Amino acid sequence: MASTILFVGCEKDFLDEKPSEFLSPEQISKAAENDPSLLNGSISGLYTLMFQTYTGGTEDHDDFGQKGYDIYSDMLSSDMVLGALNYGWYSRVARYQGTVDYTRTEGYKPWRYYYRVVQGANTVIDALGGNDVVPTLDENKYVMGQAKAMRAYAYFYLAQFYAKGYGDGTTKILPIYKDTESPNQPLSTTKEVYDLMIEDLTEAIDYLDGFSRPVGSKAAIDKYVAEGLLSYVYAARGTNEDLAKVITLTDDVITNSGYRLNTADEVVAELDANGVLLNPQSGFNDVKNPSWIWGTDLTLANNLDLVSWWGQVDIFTYSYAWAGDPKVMDAGLFAKIHADDVRKKQFDSRLRPRNKFFDPARVIGGQRNVTTDYVYMRMEEMYLLNAEAKAKLGQDGPARTMLKDVLTKRITDISYVDALSGQALKDEIYLQTRIELWGEGKSYLAMKRDKATITRGTNHLFFAGESFPYNDDKLTFKIPQAEIINNPAITGN
Repeated sequence: MASTILFVGCEKDFLDEKPSEFLSPEQISKAAENDPSLLNGSISGLYTLMFQTYTGGTEDHDDFGQKGYDIYSDMLSSDMVLGALNYGWYSRVARYQGTVDYTRTEGYKPWRYYYRVVQGANTVIDALGGNDVVPTLDENKYVMGQAKAMRAYAYFYLAQFYAKGYGDGTTKILPIYKDTESPNQPLSTTKEVYDLMIEDLTEAIDYLDGFSRPVGSKAAIDKYVAEGLLSYVYAARGTNEDLAKVITLTDDVITNSGYRLNTADEVVAELDANGVLLNPQSGFNDVKNPSWIWGTDLTLANNLDLVSWWGQVDIFTYSYAWAGDPKVMDAGLFAKIHADDVRKKQFDSRLRPRNKFFDPARVIGGQRNVTTDYVYMRMEEMYLLNAEAKAKLGQDGPARTMLKDVLTKRITDISYVDALSGQALKDEIYLQTRIELWGEGKSYLAMKRDKATITRGTNHLFFAGESFPYNDDKLTFKIPQAEIINNPAITGN
């Protein structure tokens, strides 16, 4: 059943409604009448897309699902630096070539991947009767909730990568597909895309009330993940009413989800004189991390190796980072980390994240078959989104409290926060978001929410010292050539 999801493309020639080698939504629906649990296989296949290699339609070594595009976004925001060009992966992202040229595969891969997720989600939704059906069985409600949340997740990232911002809502940005039978669709407006995401996630939160993931697993979307995703959608649109909803949603996750903030000894490796790891709870490499709300437990059965996030970023994995193309922190951002902040120790003298992300064995180039896990969402994001929304609504005192809840576990002296208000407080929350979530694909989202201007540090290979506003053409992908060719409903682009 999972294969029903895994091999669906994005252009119309990939969107055959009833391809002979796969089950159709009608076939899945009929089978599920006798055994509703079969739909769980389709949902599992949808989550597999998030880490499976080559789901962006290529065999490139930067084509491995969500975490591959987390690297794209961190580089577009300039917080992650491509430290060398020995192998060339990400060079066109770092040079801002993949964004301005619609013929490049850098813009094609995320488009292909996220629309595959949309098509997979629609396959499940159709099998349950379609968008307007309210399932009667709890088990089917849980499946419908996950499918709608995954569709919204995909459209959220498409809206970030292929639109400069929400604006007045009238800009036409993306085709919307709500089922597997629709022909090629024209571009819908930003408002229409955001309205769909909000509707999907609001329904998902309702349907997932009462749903529990298997013990020890965080791969599936539950109510709290859906609330986190909806928080991101509202924060990206950013009206005062939206920001109030961000506070309500993140408050629920913070108060009721059961997850917590990481402590100081969980965010950075501590080593003895011989380099032996003293705190194995550190490393952002295990789905059991108590702050992780959504993530994937990778095992040998997943068959990941060099073509993976760890294969691009971690020097303790058989990786490009180890072999000659390190991924490092922007020098200007590193300089802004307080001297008494434990997160400064996450990075070595070359600004590689060797004490934040690492295979626990800590053998340089050692992990060949990847079993270190992927994080998609963690509790710190909820605190920072909450603080950001409060600051933007002028609630400086409560915003400072939320920010200090995070920083008290990171910085020895946080008294400076008490003097911050207005724009200075907003700037500090944005800065701390970039520091806390470095390497996790969240800086780009924050840059667009804050309409920020980024300045590249001295260690960038390209455009060092240059500044770019969030709406610069270089920071947003164009609709790829393959979509323009295969979708005649898109005109005027």
